[in-house]
Amino acid sequence: MSQAHAHTPVDTAEQADLRAAVAAFGRDNLSTPAPDLWAKAGKLGYLGVNLPEAYGGGGGGIAELSIVLEELGAAGCPLLMLVVSPAICGTVIARYGTDAQKSRWLPGLADGSLTMAFGITEPDAGSNSHRITTTARRDGSDWVLTGRKVFISGVDIADATLIVGRTEDTRTGKLKPCLFIVPGGTPGFSYHHIPMELAANEKQFEVVMDAVRLPADALVGDEDAGLAQLFAGLNPERIMTAAFALGMGRHALAKAVDYARTRQVWKEPIGAHQAIAHPLAQAHIEVELARLMMAKAAYLYDAGEDAAAGEAANMAKYAAGEAAVKAVDQAVHTLGGNGLTEEYGLAKLITAARVARIAPVSREMILNFVSHQTLGLPKSY
Repeated sequence: MSQAHAHTPVDTAEQADLRAAVAAFGRDNLSTPAPDLWAKAGKLGYLGVNLPEAYGGGGGGIAELSIVLEELGAAGCPLLMLVVSPAICGTVIARYGTDAQKSRWLPGLADGSLTMAFGITEPDAGSNSHRITTTARRDGSDWVLTGRKVFISGVDIADATLIVGRTEDTRTGKLKPCLFIVPGGTPGFSYHHIPMELAANEKQFEVVMDAVRLPADALVGDEDAGLAQLFAGLNPERIMTAAFALGMGRHALAKAVDYARTRQVWKEPIGAHQAIAHPLAQAHIEVELARLMMAKAAYLYDAGEDAAAGEAANMAKYAAGEAAVKAVDQAVHTLGGNGLTEEYGLAKLITAARVARIAPVSREMILNFVSHQTLGLPKSY
């Protein structure tokens, strides 16, 4: 399986080399604890491949960063915070941040010495970002931020959180989205752990902001470009979630194929039986199709084709989530009882694979997006 996945037809020579190097790094560090793995990956330049070279990054794009996450996942050691810290926060700051914000945050995000969480989801808003109630009001030259966020990954290990709030447009009175960098330990900013039935290194948190006072320079970019800035982070988030899912699916399939080749109950290995072989082949095909859509989305995003990238990123996230769930399910089924043992490590992926169907946006909301934006069908909401 690993040879078949050495590179995709859409990889450049440099991307193929990156893919091979990260795959080898993942295999060599399978038992390395996540914080140490993060630090090692940062030193090798893998965490910041998408960030500008002027700030210590690799000068690549989301295509390169998705390769890093996918290959780490395929090796069995994915780093979920890659989705958040360099992909969402790093991209937004690189594209819209001031020179001071870039100098303060990008070098650390690139080498892994700094980590940034991302806060958009709210208890009563779910996938409806128009219902976000976290508000920022001006007080002199400062901003005062009040609100709540839920399912925020890695706040406990983050040096800051990029918070999506809303400010009032002085001309229209309407609320518009804005992004703020809130350093850890800022007075009024607190969080508590949400217990999850999910085997993951990164924990989930509820965040409460009680009149959090921020200086003027906490605002990222132009106050009037909120939506553009927000989607600059959300499209990479979808592409990277696809990479996370596809790495997991490939990891599960590799284990199942290895088992099916060697497990012998009758005369031939069980992989000789079409009832075992064909579902694995189907799962492999679906993973490969989703990988192509992910590559397309990353290509469009890195080329600055934001509208087309939005459509492709949503489709890639949808396809990868479905492919990962099916791949994991078939892998567990191939191993039978062994698929539920700690020894093989597949059972924990049953829950983890579903995350890509749910987060950062549900598959139903993606179907809504495609219905409205691509097919031009009327909205039901």
